[in-house]
Amino acid sequence: MTYLDYQATTPLAPEAFDAMLPWLRDQHANPHSPHRAGRAARAAVEVARERVAALLPPGGRVAFTGGATEALNWAIKGAPAGRVVTIATEHAAVLDAVAARGGDTVVLPVGPDGLVDMDAARAAIVPGTALVAAMLVNNEIGVIQPVTELAALAQAAGAWMLVDAVQGYGRVPIPDGVDLVAISAHKVHGPKGVGALWRRDGIAPAPLLHGGDQEGGRSGTLSPALCAGFGVAAQLLAERAATDAAHVGRLWDVAREQLAGWTVNGSLAQRYRGNINVRRDGLDVNRLMSDLRDIAFSAGSACASGSGRASHVLRAIGLSEAAARTSIRIGFGRYTTEAELTAALDRIVAAADAQRVAA
Repeated sequence: MTYLDYQATTPLAPEAFDAMLPWLRDQHANPHSPHRAGRAARAAVEVARERVAALLPPGGRVAFTGGATEALNWAIKGAPAGRVVTIATEHAAVLDAVAARGGDTVVLPVGPDGLVDMDAARAAIVPGTALVAAMLVNNEIGVIQPVTELAALAQAAGAWMLVDAVQGYGRVPIPDGVDLVAISAHKVHGPKGVGALWRRDGIAPAPLLHGGDQEGGRSGTLSPALCAGFGVAAQLLAERAATDAAHVGRLWDVAREQLAGWTVNGSLAQRYRGNINVRRDGLDVNRLMSDLRDIAFSAGSACASGSGRASHVLRAIGLSEAAARTSIRIGFGRYTTEAELTAALDRIVAAADAQRVAA
């Protein structure tokens, strides 16, 4: 199997696995217990917290959660009363949480490049706005939103600025002017089942989960194993930042060359290059995926797969239902070799060409 679906999840780093193993096999204490074993578990959690926080703005605290979906729901549903402004291409975890919150909501449009309409943003983010929520790097098309500018508008309006940094954490700088940041371990070579909400000092969303208040606003027993794995994954992001970025850049160049006859969805300039979302007229994506079952790539967002609906992100950038359904997303990163990417893309192109011949 050639794995090219890094936006859905990433391979677990061997170093993260090694950090988790003792806490899964030998050390089972509750990190919230006061005895010696519990204190040792707590110490492991705090080391992990420091490592995760090192890639986030100063002046805040990381609270571990069960994943980014929980973190986003906590931030959105726990924000003060008032208008919520978000973007049409946000993840379902944001759009659905905003809808569940109810009240005054503005969903900003994007242009054909996937970038938010800043004129619409300036008109919407006004005094009385409670929260502005924007994704740093889009999970479907890789576009990097102008979070710095949105955060300045939010600050001027007295609103909190929430950033979904799931796809960009450790890869794309997070501006200092934000108030809340949601991240996920399994998108950065850590384990599934753990994420975090970073909160700027003085920002305190109302609790989403009630109970022991173990994380200062978030209740529930933490897993030292998951936290340790997340911490090591974050440490590797910091240590390997330049190497990983150069590797992804080379893979992007390979993909662009081999998919030269395809149209890239979203901005070519403002994007994370480990994501290439492309379309080709007349492509039957379901048939393509069936023909290439030993290559893992996506027909859209993994969270929406099986829904029967075309990607809301691709529709938001102006694609028709038919055009959206001719798009595929290919994601690569640290553990993708140039040789396997080249071979997989050769087969994808050949299978797509065969469809045209058959037609």
